[in-house]
Amino acid sequence: MKSIQEITKNKPWLGWVLFVVTVVVVFLIGLFASSIIERRNEAYTLQQVKPIADWEPRNEIWGENYPREYETYMQMHDTTFASKHAGSVMKDYLQETPELVVMWAGYAFSKEYNAPGGHVYAIKDIRNTLRTGGNKVSPQPATCWSCKSPDVPRMMQKMGVAEFYKSKWKDLGSEIVNPIGCQDCHDPKTMDLRITRPALIEALERQGKEIKSFSHNEMRSLVCAQCHVEYYFKGEGKYLTFPWDNGFSADAMEKYYDKIEFTDWTHQLSKAPMLKAQHPDYELFKTGIHADRGVSCADCHMPYKSEGGVKFTDHHIQSPLNNVENSCQVCHREKTQKLIENVYERQDKILELRKIAEKILAATHIEAKIAWDNGATETEMKPALQFIRHAQWRWDWVAASNGLGFHSPVEAMRVLGTSIQKAEEARKEIALVLVKHGVKYPVALPDYSTKDKAQKFIGLDMPALRSDKADFLKTTVPGWDKKAKERQGTLQQY
Repeated sequence: MKSIQEITKNKPWLGWVLFVVTVVVVFLIGLFASSIIERRNEAYTLQQVKPIADWEPRNEIWGENYPREYETYMQMHDTTFASKHAGSVMKDYLQETPELVVMWAGYAFSKEYNAPGGHVYAIKDIRNTLRTGGNKVSPQPATCWSCKSPDVPRMMQKMGVAEFYKSKWKDLGSEIVNPIGCQDCHDPKTMDLRITRPALIEALERQGKEIKSFSHNEMRSLVCAQCHVEYYFKGEGKYLTFPWDNGFSADAMEKYYDKIEFTDWTHQLSKAPMLKAQHPDYELFKTGIHADRGVSCADCHMPYKSEGGVKFTDHHIQSPLNNVENSCQVCHREKTQKLIENVYERQDKILELRKIAEKILAATHIEAKIAWDNGATETEMKPALQFIRHAQWRWDWVAASNGLGFHSPVEAMRVLGTSIQKAEEARKEIALVLVKHGVKYPVALPDYSTKDKAQKFIGLDMPALRSDKADFLKTTVPGWDKKAKERQGTLQQY
């Protein structure tokens, strides 16, 4: 075999080819080595540049160490995305569905119920809502702060958990000022995911589970389950409790509440002992296909993102429909529009059933009031009231969940179906009582076709409520912020 020297001597052009190839290869190897060094340097940015205190509630302080996460977190200020049924845009649910005012008569949700503004608006939203009252009337306990701020675990450490719950919402306003953020889910020393709300740990322990036994992937859902769950205020101390002892389903929680005879409020019209679902997102998710396949909440709502050599979690917590490429298409191979159509198809069907349930339930409460007004007895009404309680609970278990049932469409439609069935049973029982008392059936129903008409019908003095809230925001809230700034040195305005 001829040597390279002999070959190139006979074919000089080949020598030039080998020279050029060698230069290109060396150049590419140099670029590759440079890239590795650059990525390693970028990776060092994951190290803390400043120590973070154990219960530091200010997200901007964490952001000094983790700018990528903080930058994406701050993108939640943008509330312009609107999907067909949800998104981050402002929505007045009572305006869209006046039946809700009647269904919640006697409960704070009949005053105001808007779409949530996202984590960065948690403090602003709870201060502004009519449900928390004003200066004259402020009925809520401090337990209502539980999911709104990283100041909450700080105050629980300072006051004790039970004492925190026993306080009044209004009394802790100057302490709870930083919106949902970093400390709610992360250990400041290691950045490991952690649970900062005792109610979740206590609920799991009653099921015989220890939080330390869960994997990192499971924790990517459990940190969300600290707040995106159904809960109630137990006893005189308003102790935050998850009704999971019998399981996660609507039926299991209904049985739990019935056994302890818990009631959120007695309905103003029907006098039914009512339950109000909060936002059982985790429970509904647990019954769905994504949970069955090991997908976590963060996989869809906080997908991984890469910048240079750094892979991190996108903290712009939002609808996956506004980020299909990084959320849905990590697993699904369909095109963006097709995936969105698949979501809407399921949500449309769930909404159809939900609207049916709402119309029936609103009418049922009014018919029950008419029965009481015409001399019905407690014995006669008891079966109907139990049906109303169960029917509205099951409707609310789906309606209060974010995503319009998409976290588990099959289960959502099953539960709504049983809600409609029980509501119709209630109407049948009430019809029998009405006829017994000489009332012609069907009865004439009042006009509650708009939010204003419905609130007037149930006797709400909306001008007084709004005036009290406006005075509260003008006089009380600035004082809270002033004290908070004096205490912690800075106060980020969100």
